Amino acid sequence: MGGLQRFEQRLENMVYGAFARVFRSAVQPVEIAAALERECDNNAQILSRQRRAVPNDFHVELAGTDFDRLAPYDSTLVQDLTAQLQEHADQQHYVFPGPVTIAFESAEDLSTGRFRIKSRAQAKVTSNSNLTRQRRPRALIEVNGTKHPLVPPGLVIGRGTEADVRINDPGVSRRHIEFLVFTRDDDLDIEVGDLGSTNGMLVDGHRVQRTAVQDGSRVKIGGTTITVRVTEDESEDREYGDV
Repeated sequence: MGGLQRFEQRLENMVYGAFARVFRSAVQPVEIAAALERECDNNAQILSRQRRAVPNDFHVELAGTDFDRLAPYDSTLVQDLTAQLQEHADQQHYVFPGPVTIAFESAEDLSTGRFRIKSRAQAKVTSNSNLTRQRRPRALIEVNGTKHPLVPPGLVIGRGTEADVRINDPGVSRRHIEFLVFTRDDDLDIEVGDLGSTNGMLVDGHRVQRTAVQDGSRVKIGGTTITVRVTEDESEDREYGDV
């Protein structure tokens, strides 16, 4: 028995028996499961002979009527879909860059029974620095929903354990880039430099080795985008680190 057949049988034995009947003429859970698997298959990137990277953040867009019918069951359905997707990934030697997340959304342009899936690779980000309580830093970086202060002398970003900020992105080298922070009188200067990485970096869409950055600058390494934020407001206490 194939994975999708087992998945469908599990639904039959649970509350989704009722869910499937409600959706008899609309979207079926097994259709969503199959589409999620195809989304991984179509976006797999080769890491090695036995490993391929696939997206881990999925948004399932449904017609308003289907979305409303799904609402009472969505949390349990997400759990089953996630388990099914993990089983498929194990069979195909797929690697997720972070935890699998599946969210349902309503889309006005879809009719009943139609749906679409949007996906992206959302790498897990962690910090090797302990959380510290301090005045709001004048600069920080934002990456995949986490914030990390930029204070002198700076920080190293990469995939390895020696990096100050670790990004579990297969396209990121162990020590990929370094942000350098300088203070001169009341001025704050920030630079970013490549540390001899395999895939290099893009700053605001341009491939460079080293350059100055400012508020709003976007640095892309692998499949991950890092945004620089600079503020002159130091009046508020806040904790920073991976969130």
